[in-house]
Amino acid sequence: MAASIAVITDSSSCLPEQLAARWGIGVAQIQLHVGDHLDDEHRFDRAELIESMRAGTPVSTTPPDPGAFFWAYQDAAARGAAAVVSIHISGRMSATVEAAREAAQQVRIPVHILDSGTLGMSLGFAAVSAARTAAAGAQADRVIAAAEQRCRTSAEFVYVDTLEYLRRGGRIGAAQSMLGTALSIKPLLTVTAGEVSPASRARGTKRALGKLVDLAVQTAGTRRVDVAVTRFGGPDERELEIGGAIRRRVTGLGEALLVEASTVIGAHVGPGAIGITVSPVS
Repeated sequence: MAASIAVITDSSSCLPEQLAARWGIGVAQIQLHVGDHLDDEHRFDRAELIESMRAGTPVSTTPPDPGAFFWAYQDAAARGAAAVVSIHISGRMSATVEAAREAAQQVRIPVHILDSGTLGMSLGFAAVSAARTAAAGAQADRVIAAAEQRCRTSAEFVYVDTLEYLRRGGRIGAAQSMLGTALSIKPLLTVTAGEVSPASRARGTKRALGKLVDLAVQTAGTRRVDVAVTRFGGPDERELEIGGAIRRRVTGLGEALLVEASTVIGAHVGPGAIGITVSPVS
């Protein structure tokens, strides 16, 4: 889809390929380091990654090389874009936005870099909103405003089986306070001020997932919202049950998506993690 303003994000957005292609959104790949193997995250087999994580293989993430952003911006210019709006994972979680800024200085068209302050489909919905605005013929300031509005108002709620993977990856943030709780107590997390923080907790997986849905429904209220349910290596049945509960209980439901977490997010939240994104439609 041709537009005078190109929109680019990164793979932590969890955008399904078809949705990104539909709106012409470029997706820069964050890199994954598994043992001695370093590559773009989409090149890793999800099942093999989960097996490696459970076996204790060291797993870490690395921002895209600035060169990857440079060529993405150059390609946008070659296709006729007058400017680029580039929206990325919170700078408190990753140096991805810094790599984007470095590349932007070397491109002949204006490149506007946005630190979303979040990740996952909160970032994904922001990129889609920006791309829709651009496709309608808006100038860069309106495209930026559309993305910023989604970033400010979207909420992430995440169930994890254990905080161990966040601790290993150094992304545990304020959720550090939940370490050391009984194994039967399952943490629910959110994103506050650009980093992971506690949202709630519950005894046992079933209660925790019920609480996860409750948090999403309470956050949605009566507003018109887009919702995404995201999983990493969890059973399909749980994801479908949560999606069904969201459809029944969210009165102002707009777009409803079931998506796979990117492997870079999965590397930090761990196997079995399930997230719900609530993103108000302005």
